[in-house]
Amino acid sequence: MMKKFENVKIYSSLEPQLSVNALTVLEKRYLARNDKGDIIESPKGLFERVAKFVALADFFYGGTDDDVNQVATEFYDMMAEMFFLPNSPTLMNAGRPLGQLSACFVLPVEDSMEGIFDALKNMALIHKSGGGTGFSFSRLRPKNDVVSSTAGVSSGPVSFMNIFNTATETVKQGGTRRGANMAILNVDHPDILEFIKSKSEETSLTNFNISVALTDSFMEAARRREDYYLINPRNGTPSGKLNAGDVYDLIIDMAWKNGEPGIVFIDRINEFNPLKKIGLIESTNPCGEQPLLPYESCNLGSINLSKVVKEKDGRPEIDFELLKKITHRAVHFLDNVIDMNNYPLKEIEKKTKMNRKIGLGVMGYADMLIKLNIAYDSHEAIEVAESVMSFIQRESKIKSAELAINRGAFPTFEKSVYAEKGESPLRNATTTTIAPTGTISILADTSSGIEPIFALAYVRNVMDNDRLLEVNPQFQDALRNFFSDDEIDSIMDKVAVHGSVRDIEEVPESIKRVFVTAHDISPLWHIKTQAVFQKYVDNAVSKTVNFPNSATKEDIREVYDLAYELGCKGVTVYRDGSRDNQVLQKPASGEGKKAEDERASKVETKIPRPRHEVTWGTTRKMNTGCGSLYVTINEDEKGIFEVFATMGKGGGCAASQTEAIGRLISLALRSGIDKDQIVKQLKGVRCPNQIWEKGGRIYSCSDAIAKAIERYSGVLDITTNLKSERAQIIAETNGRDSDSIMTGVCPDCHGPLEFESGCSVCRSCGFSRCG
Repeated sequence: MMKKFENVKIYSSLEPQLSVNALTVLEKRYLARNDKGDIIESPKGLFERVAKFVALADFFYGGTDDDVNQVATEFYDMMAEMFFLPNSPTLMNAGRPLGQLSACFVLPVEDSMEGIFDALKNMALIHKSGGGTGFSFSRLRPKNDVVSSTAGVSSGPVSFMNIFNTATETVKQGGTRRGANMAILNVDHPDILEFIKSKSEETSLTNFNISVALTDSFMEAARRREDYYLINPRNGTPSGKLNAGDVYDLIIDMAWKNGEPGIVFIDRINEFNPLKKIGLIESTNPCGEQPLLPYESCNLGSINLSKVVKEKDGRPEIDFELLKKITHRAVHFLDNVIDMNNYPLKEIEKKTKMNRKIGLGVMGYADMLIKLNIAYDSHEAIEVAESVMSFIQRESKIKSAELAINRGAFPTFEKSVYAEKGESPLRNATTTTIAPTGTISILADTSSGIEPIFALAYVRNVMDNDRLLEVNPQFQDALRNFFSDDEIDSIMDKVAVHGSVRDIEEVPESIKRVFVTAHDISPLWHIKTQAVFQKYVDNAVSKTVNFPNSATKEDIREVYDLAYELGCKGVTVYRDGSRDNQVLQKPASGEGKKAEDERASKVETKIPRPRHEVTWGTTRKMNTGCGSLYVTINEDEKGIFEVFATMGKGGGCAASQTEAIGRLISLALRSGIDKDQIVKQLKGVRCPNQIWEKGGRIYSCSDAIAKAIERYSGVLDITTNLKSERAQIIAETNGRDSDSIMTGVCPDCHGPLEFESGCSVCRSCGFSRCG
């Protein structure tokens, strides 16, 4: 087969149209390298490699050399023009030794020690190959339940989840992706309360998303605030009761606190499961958009909707002929991937080829709406979403039926709901999914999935020490219709700080209406958008409902209830600042700095001066990756005199080290060392546990102490000299102010991680926890 691969020809002169940042992401994550780590592939070479390898599957169905060359050329053009891109494992591994092309897997976790550790081993193999894994831990007996073989007691699902989490930490996926997991537990499991609270500490289960599987009967009981039975999975017998309203309240409380757990409506998922006779779905992939049977996998790909808008009679409209062509080629591509995939486990290969599920989705939806001059949060947008996704769904089924004529239906077709309804044979049990497109949307230079645009101006790290200011080009073009270049620069300064145009008075309402960002949009519109896409999607929709920090628990309850009412299969929410307790602190004024400088200049001796019985100062709480750090800064009549740093949790190396740093700073200050020199030495010191707060990034406890001193002294003043501070502010907040949705620090480039579509994504370098 590799000889045939080398002989496939692509008849295309197209060069991939890539942005500067897309090129950087390709070089960092996708392009082939030799044993020395040197890049040996161009972007065009990557798309040729993928197109040629995936096209080889046509040989299995009677294709000639000319047929395969033609298909490879079509696949290449589709990717080079950024009309469609497959999931990251396909781009990384097609035509290369690893050869694992799927992103999504679900593994069973059986209620035995052998079953649990088989799942652990299989998870590691999948992560190594570049995939993400979903698990239902609902089959495991609850904590303190009997274990007859050892005369002991069970430790319960959450304890085993911690083992899976630790194992994931040690496995880096194919050198380019890190492990991601989904853990699901049925709401009637006796350990459900422990599960719901299992991620209340941000350091817990860091490699898992968790979701509670809610049944229709539970939702009805929660509405009536009635009790419901817990069921021991070991024997299927009742194991106590809980009040459904109280459990629902707890889920909402925890989601309000830090966005987890999510919820999946498991009965609804199985209502639309086309293979109910084969088995019921228990879990999804890490971001929740791909419900799968145990040992199933699915390969995903996304159509770039921003590319299917054309001008007609001076007005923009959707080019449905182009969309049809892309949809048909994409279904062909994804079906071929199933045959060309090198599966990590024989069980997965067998189950996948029996059901042949594919997941064709979209990206660039928000950019498409902007080109159509339609606001994301409008009824007109809902109508567009319905027309586009229903069209893709219909055409994907037409193409799947065409493939079935030549290639045969998926082997379990006769056991499917399609056969029960007397429908034409299909090649694929499912065809559509809305997945997060964090990295591939950067390659396509478009908005992610069906999410709103995340910012109108932001900075991307293009090299280790270089930053590139990027402005949404459509926004810039719209401003040119009203303002001069100098006026646009002034507006951009304000947008860079606020992250949104909504509160900038001089900008016309026509622009404000269309150019909305995630936090400009009511959470209810997020759900309405998700629901209309779900209506025409076989699998599920990965979407984040963004809330401002001021959102209440009742706001989240309203979204959950509406999601259930409108037919969604699951919900993920994120309340701004809820994962890192961000606090926006206004720095001291420039006058404070001047006064402090005058006090510091009075210090002349280098001999440590004694401590007076009375000093004065303040204590500032700083958020760090190790927890809350309380920095006390005291003065005497000559200026800053001493610094104490105490961790919120006593004991441990971090606490002792911060105490030591405080003592040394105090000694230096009492000896006359200028505080700015101390700040210079400590600021920017990095450790693995970094965090974001509204004032910027905190690299370490040392960095936090330096910034606390800096803020106390009034060195930072972002309210003045706005233009000169522009790049720094944008870089620290990535184009956001109080509406930040940053959730942490990228482990690769140390840029901000943002939470979208149920996944943490770095817009700076393309890192994604979920693909």
